[in-house]
Amino acid sequence: MRQRNVRVTIVGAILFLMALGFFFLMMSIAPRSNDPAEMLRTVGMVSGVVGGLALAMIIGGLVGKKVAVPG
Repeated sequence: MRQRNVRVTIVGAILFLMALGFFFLMMSIAPRSNDPAEMLRTVGMVSGVVGGLALAMIIGGLVGKKVAVPG
């Protein structure tokens, strides 16, 4: 039997929402930048890495770990 890790799942969801928020916040700031294309390229890479890590945490938390069954 596997036990889900709810804390890891919640932290992954929060991290995913923060990555989305960061991306959309930077999209509103980008037009005032000297090089908006390069800024959004960098922001997209950072948001993608953080979002991928968050999805891995969510999946890992939902899969859980194997629990030793006594007996």
